[in-house]
Amino acid sequence: MKPLLFRRSLACLALLTCSFSSFGQASAPVDDYAKARKIIADLDTIVAPNGVQESYAAPIGGIKQWVYVRGQDKVNPIILFVHGGPASPMAPVSWMFQRPIEEYFTVVQYDQRAAGKTYATNDTTNLGSTIRIDQYVQDAIELAELICKKYGKQKVVLVGHSWGTIVSMHAALKRPDLFYAYVGIGQVINSQDNERVSFNYALTRATAENNQAALRELRSIAPYPGQQPITRKRIVIARKWPQYYGGLSAYRSTSTYYFNAPFLSPDYSAAAVTAIDKGSLFTLGRVLPAFLQVDFKPIKSFPIPVFMLMGRHDYTTPSEPTASWLAQVKAPVKKGIWFEHSAHLVPLEEPGKLLITLVNEVRPLAIGPRRGGTK
Repeated sequence: MKPLLFRRSLACLALLTCSFSSFGQASAPVDDYAKARKIIADLDTIVAPNGVQESYAAPIGGIKQWVYVRGQDKVNPIILFVHGGPASPMAPVSWMFQRPIEEYFTVVQYDQRAAGKTYATNDTTNLGSTIRIDQYVQDAIELAELICKKYGKQKVVLVGHSWGTIVSMHAALKRPDLFYAYVGIGQVINSQDNERVSFNYALTRATAENNQAALRELRSIAPYPGQQPITRKRIVIARKWPQYYGGLSAYRSTSTYYFNAPFLSPDYSAAAVTAIDKGSLFTLGRVLPAFLQVDFKPIKSFPIPVFMLMGRHDYTTPSEPTASWLAQVKAPVKKGIWFEHSAHLVPLEEPGKLLITLVNEVRPLAIGPRRGGTK
């Protein structure tokens, strides 16, 4: 393991301390990927006459944040995808799963403040003081307003993943008028509950398999989370073993395919890949205290349709607390959908089911009686 770069941010503090493998962890020169990137770029090029494919640095929240827009038909409803981390952008891995979705939606990804290309684009001198949940929420709202105006839509579909579910839930509660529906993937309801469930899962598996290395480390932080401060050292151990037992990618002890995927992204240079880890380090300490206080359990009523997409094997942001919350909340429409062969990375693990779910369950809410939902 590389001890430098706190190796992989928290894809929701989930990937928060997945520091055991970082984006771009392979040592091969970037040129080794150049030909492959060109092929992927060629295949991914939107050639449909009414399609859209563009990326730009938009002024959001007082800084420039990179936005990526792709779709086969501008008439389609828009998905605003809020990535995890808080500095683990999904844009550089979206080439692996997003293209089919683009036949039915225009998909907007963005690198949040201090994430990926956004981190590399901005002066970080004063950026640290803005790394607050409320600022991320305001950024998402501002971007939703921007894309509605730019692309002629009244509302968008809001999709959050991992850390992005915290931002998205707050945004939906604050500005429900902007969103047709909310889709949570790897949802965070209560951070402390997640810590407990994840730790207990790892301890149970390690005990059953008599994994002495895992047991030594897990017992060194027990009871977890307990009453002691959740330090960086404790949370690293608490993430390491659940993810080793398939809690990040189902049935896998590692997720190398995910961490190395940015090397093949047509939208990302070698410098941008490097910026992912730098952004993760920049945000980790600043956001951790607030993350550990997140609690949506008191929310008993949700103002817009809500869909929770839950990986059956997710022990990065465990699905059990999400299912419990969904059972008691009131909403115009609500539905929990289990992804039986997924852990935390649902879009990459079951992309087919994700597509069908978005098309069958969510799209009808956005198109209404007129295709595209532009009026």
